[in-house]
Amino acid sequence: MKTAVIVFPGSNCDRDIAVALEAVTGTAPAMVWHGESALPGGLGLIALPGGFSYGDYLRCGAIAARSPVVRAVIEAAGRGVPVIGICNGFQVLTETGLLPGALMRNAGLDFVCRDVGLKVETSQSIFTSAYRAGEEISVPVAHHDGNYFADADTLDRLEGDGRVAFRYTSDVNGSARGIAGILNASGNVLGMMPHPERCVEAAHGNTDGRRLFEGLLEAVG
Repeated sequence: MKTAVIVFPGSNCDRDIAVALEAVTGTAPAMVWHGESALPGGLGLIALPGGFSYGDYLRCGAIAARSPVVRAVIEAAGRGVPVIGICNGFQVLTETGLLPGALMRNAGLDFVCRDVGLKVETSQSIFTSAYRAGEEISVPVAHHDGNYFADADTLDRLEGDGRVAFRYTSDVNGSARGIAGILNASGNVLGMMPHPERCVEAAHGNTDGRRLFEGLLEAVG
């Protein structure tokens, strides 16, 4: 599967996701700078990594969402190309409108960096097909603005349509209904605050994140 990682000024998890993708797919991803206006052809996945794009000035992800390359990401997502945004990448996806809601400052106003429990809410997506619905996994988080917010109607729609992918098993940051990751209506865009790319090798402490990429490879590879 051919993949690409979008790199913004201030990205600091781009290498993490690149290493994880190469470990699973056997091929190094294309590293695409934010100022590019086009993406490589034939992509099976576009990844927006964690970090602090543009220093988190103005609002987390707000400036990155207006980068030239993100226009190409939005177009690719509209054609059905799978897109995953992790941590800051999730923030960018909400700023583009590819995903609803917003990521606000953590309820305790602290930076949270630790392993957390996640419940897999659905296995009926290309990103979660290697998990069982209801399964609990452990994935690291590292964020200050991971408190997911949306109005009640949007939250009801996400849950009713099966678009909540992951939910925290305990309160991590104050996220509405414990939401840790959501899908778009077509199911080809996933945003999540936890970092699955940081638990793909035994040396990481567990490999619960690896199945996300393995399932995706099997689904679209």
